[in-house]
Amino acid sequence: MSELSMTVVLLLLLFALLGSGVWVAFSLLTVGITGMALFTDAPLGEVMATTIWGASNGWALAALPLFIWMGEILFRSRLSEDMFTSLSPWLTNLPGRLLHVNILGCGIFAAVSGSSAATAATIGKMSIPELSRRGYPQNMMLGTLAGSATLGLLIPPSIILIVYGVATEQSIARLFVAGLLPGLLLVALFIGYVVVWSVINRSEIPAGEEKLPFREKLNRSKGLIPVVLLIGGVIGSIYSGIASPTDAAAVGVVLSLVLSAYSGTLNRQTFLDGLLGATRTSCMIAFILAGAAFLTVAMG
Repeated sequence: MSELSMTVVLLLLLFALLGSGVWVAFSLLTVGITGMALFTDAPLGEVMATTIWGASNGWALAALPLFIWMGEILFRSRLSEDMFTSLSPWLTNLPGRLLHVNILGCGIFAAVSGSSAATAATIGKMSIPELSRRGYPQNMMLGTLAGSATLGLLIPPSIILIVYGVATEQSIARLFVAGLLPGLLLVALFIGYVVVWSVINRSEIPAGEEKLPFREKLNRSKGLIPVVLLIGGVIGSIYSGIASPTDAAAVGVVLSLVLSAYSGTLNRQTFLDGLLGATRTSCMIAFILAGAAFLTVAMG
């Protein structure tokens, strides 16, 4: 069988497995096993064992469950409520008003969780009910939330950048640095779009609330101080070279536990729920990485 025919057969097998609902990791492993069994004489068991162990045994990979756990802890804290209260007084004069809370809130939470799903869930559980109650258009509420939540894929500490760095053997710290400017640019573009849309559709935006004095705005912004300290502690330690991404992730877990305890949301149940949620997500991603590594070796 020619190389082209072999590639087509394996691709069709992969698509069939994924389309039938088989787990991604199992699909990758099955295609790799099939390719090696049918088209090579290499020792299948030995190659699989060494490849999966090599893909799972890396110090850089330790940052993955730690950052996921940090996001799970913050997901169960009062972070979204504090951010809404702190950001909303500053946005009443900007076209689009409180729609920008979705964008800025997602940008801030992306910088402390690294997960788009956690970002959307955390910000959405507070902003959607509040914006609906105030009469903001649903399409813009959901659109700004869904679009801005994708910042979790780019703004460090991004879980996807960690996975990519481990899979391609690239520096995770350099990937984090590379993701910062595009992430901030996307935040600016999202804000710009909402401003333009709001100017064109003035009747769709509810009237602004009563303007607050500058001192009151500063007083309401106190809720952002713990978040800023958390971002500075995690991202600042990486960019300054003080800590590696894995070390910074450990610091982030400790700081997020302190932040959750300070807000009064840390108890035995939330601690265990966050730990189990991080374990499930980390195992899923690590399993996919192992399957992808074996498929790469099999194709090679």
